[in-house]
Amino acid sequence: MSPLPPPSRFQDPLFTKHGFADLVLVHCPRCEKAARVIAAPELPDDAEPRASRSPGLPERRLVCRACGLTRRYEGRTVYRWCETTDPYFRLPLWLRTETRHGPLWAYNLEQLDLLRRFVGATLRERPPWYEHHRKMTYIGRLPAWIKRGKNRDEILRAIDRMRASLVE
Repeated sequence: MSPLPPPSRFQDPLFTKHGFADLVLVHCPRCEKAARVIAAPELPDDAEPRASRSPGLPERRLVCRACGLTRRYEGRTVYRWCETTDPYFRLPLWLRTETRHGPLWAYNLEQLDLLRRFVGATLRERPPWYEHHRKMTYIGRLPAWIKRGKNRDEILRAIDRMRASLVE
């Protein structure tokens, strides 16, 4: 009898979903290919700040390499964070798919990789219950159907499909 392989181990890095919003992959409104919502370059110190921007909120740009579309986000507030659209331009997320349990989504490849490592791990470790912000992390707030081991294969296939859609 061969020994069992060691369990893969995952430790929650305590990221929130807002930490992944520096780069959001969306569907381009012009050509329907993958576009990026990124932080705009910083203004020089001698330039006047835009009056429409909220203090502390970095300006965002939509950039599509396929068709050359660029747009600047000039809103005062960020829309509610949701699973179907990006929080700035309200464009559909590129890394989104439906499973029989519900939608599976990620803002970018970094978030998708974190989700893949979590789902694929057989040993999932989290900070103690008394640790500050334990329940507010991205991993801590995942739906129960993603956390269940019996759904592991289906979710990993969906994650692989999302990753492959970006490579095409």
